[in-house]
Amino acid sequence: MLDARHLETLAAVVEHGSFGAAAASLSLSLAAVSLRIKALEEQLGQRLLVRGKIIRTTPAGQALLAHAKQLQMMENDLLAGLRGGVSGRRGTAWQSLSVAVNADSVSGWFLPGIAPILRRHRLLLEVIIDDQDHTHDALKNGEVIGCVTTLAEAMHGCVAEPLGVMRYRCVAAPAVAERCRTRGGAPSAHRLLAEPAVIFNRKDALQDIFLEQHFGLRKPNYPRHFVPAVDAFEAAIEHGLGWGMIPEQHLEMRPGLVDILPGAVVDVSLYWQHWTREPPSAQRLTAAVREAAATLRPMPPQPRR
Repeated sequence: MLDARHLETLAAVVEHGSFGAAAASLSLSLAAVSLRIKALEEQLGQRLLVRGKIIRTTPAGQALLAHAKQLQMMENDLLAGLRGGVSGRRGTAWQSLSVAVNADSVSGWFLPGIAPILRRHRLLLEVIIDDQDHTHDALKNGEVIGCVTTLAEAMHGCVAEPLGVMRYRCVAAPAVAERCRTRGGAPSAHRLLAEPAVIFNRKDALQDIFLEQHFGLRKPNYPRHFVPAVDAFEAAIEHGLGWGMIPEQHLEMRPGLVDILPGAVVDVSLYWQHWTREPPSAQRLTAAVREAAATLRPMPPQPRR
């Protein structure tokens, strides 16, 4: 049997990023934390953590961390039921859930859709923001219980549920859009690449996808601004700093922006990846995510295998 205290210590080390911070959070000495991790590794016969400036989990550590989180959530759900009979009743302890979601989804459909269930069942949410092509790394590492991702293939021990499509358009302030066109009014790839692009962060590949899909250009060089906050990112485009890719749903709040290439879009298919065996609180969250995603565009028909 695995010692619950050892699992708790492993989760604390990963959550806080160091043995010292974990020791402080658990009110233990640094030596006690080290001994617990060492005992767990000796019991399993393999390393669970890669020590260094940044603590990382090994594949075995990732699997064990996910197991520890599942056990903790199941215990919290059990205690809530024993104490109150109904999850979410006043007096029931708050329970924390961690998810990884891309920024556009968080600011668009995700939070408004799940907010009622968080209040009803006294759930606390920790959101890890990452690009939709990378959010599954947090689930793989055991950091979160679910993620909104572009990865369609279910990871080991997980289910991948289709959510829908986020459609992006290439837009700019009118003056920038005008500079991207020829005298005849047609968009010009050469002129577009002479203008800076406004990009969310260095993982964001939507601009490159747009250029390849609609101009046949594969990862060309062009000037770039990086603005890793949704409101500031969209405001930067409005202020004429450059062109960028914005979700179609967000354009309703940005009427001053215009399409650089009308009709040209980039569609991003999103999936909700989560544990196959979910505790009740995680099941409620999954149901809320499914319902919230109804505002997305429908998924295209999947090819038969």
